Amino acid sequence: MIKNDGFEARVLTLFPEMFPGPLEHSLAGKALKNKIWRLNTVNIRDYSEDKHGTVDDEPYGGGPGMIMRADILAKAFDDNDPGKEWEKIVLTPRGKPLTQSKIRDISSKPGVVIVCGRYEGIDERFIKGRSLEEICIGDYIFSGGEPAAIILIDAIVRLLSGTMGSEKSLLEESFEKNLLEHPQYTRPYEWEGIKPPEVLLSGNHSEIEKWRNKKSLEDTKKRRPELLFSEK
Repeated sequence: MIKNDGFEARVLTLFPEMFPGPLEHSLAGKALKNKIWRLNTVNIRDYSEDKHGTVDDEPYGGGPGMIMRADILAKAFDDNDPGKEWEKIVLTPRGKPLTQSKIRDISSKPGVVIVCGRYEGIDERFIKGRSLEEICIGDYIFSGGEPAAIILIDAIVRLLSGTMGSEKSLLEESFEKNLLEHPQYTRPYEWEGIKPPEVLLSGNHSEIEKWRNKKSLEDTKKRRPELLFSEK
């Protein structure tokens, strides 16, 4: 767990009403209520230049859809830029894949600014002009960056000290050691004719640990072999 009192997630979005959403419930919601972390949403439309709240325009070069304007995004960002110590991210399909290592890094910062894109994308000049890091949560497309932002924030909050009761449970989770988590079993002892591995009922903690490590390695080799060669 990472000791980081008052971590803030600052989200620039066209739909602030989507937050906190799921983040208001379960572990993240309890941590929010207990002030382990803070949420601040910024409505990008508040920085529009007309009465209609326009934030987009047609793409240069033609093509379908609309592009979020650099000038309006920059005004929203600059007015809410907390300084260089914070992580500053825009969620895009072409960004670097999000990893547990990156989540640990973000959770050690004072906070994160997340820009949620919409429509066909964001003017490239804004992304480069404000040195935003592009992050992708998977090889699929959402309607906008808000669902991805919720996923990112939830993953960060779980690592903050006080959110979860057991530090050991975090260490044994998938991806923490570049391994998938071992299989889990509980009552009833027999279900549809299947019993849990006897070693788990042996009381021999050394043997249980060896079995779990073996299964983690086996499952990783079978399901996600690339994890064994990725950076921690």
